[in-house]
Amino acid sequence: MEVRSIYKYARISPFKVREVTREIQGLPVSAALDLLSFTPKKAAFLIGKTLKSAVANAENNANLKPDGLVVKEAIVGEGPTLKRMMPRARGSGSRILKRTSHIRIVLSDEIEVETRETRKKKREQEKKESRKHPIAGEPAEKSATTAEKTPRTKKAAGKKAKN
Repeated sequence: MEVRSIYKYARISPFKVREVTREIQGLPVSAALDLLSFTPKKAAFLIGKTLKSAVANAENNANLKPDGLVVKEAIVGEGPTLKRMMPRARGSGSRILKRTSHIRIVLSDEIEVETRETRKKKREQEKKESRKHPIAGEPAEKSATTAEKTPRTKKAAGKKAKN
């Protein structure tokens, strides 16, 4: 089952928040919270707040245990931009764009958590399978005689014909 939480109108640029959300996607909730608590960015604090809200939604509304939850999606959308003016040289002015963002976190209990050990076992099994069954249509080894029979250029073809 999926549970979500949305933090709207966060006063931070989406570009800065996306940098942190990429790190927590696919992680178990406990690992994601640990990672966010040790990340020294404003975005990490805001995402942590949203993640805790999603966990509380899962516990209270969906009766799920937080131990089995995984961050399925961590999406950051662009919110409205506040436009401000700043005086510049010779009586001109320039715009300052104060960007906002919408942080959406989706948790799921259906995704299996992949650890280093399971990834390593999976890679070893794939290697064994590839050794047993070579790719269809491709010979295992190219023979040297076929390379000698086919000339690469027209000149080489002419010399072969003369000999």
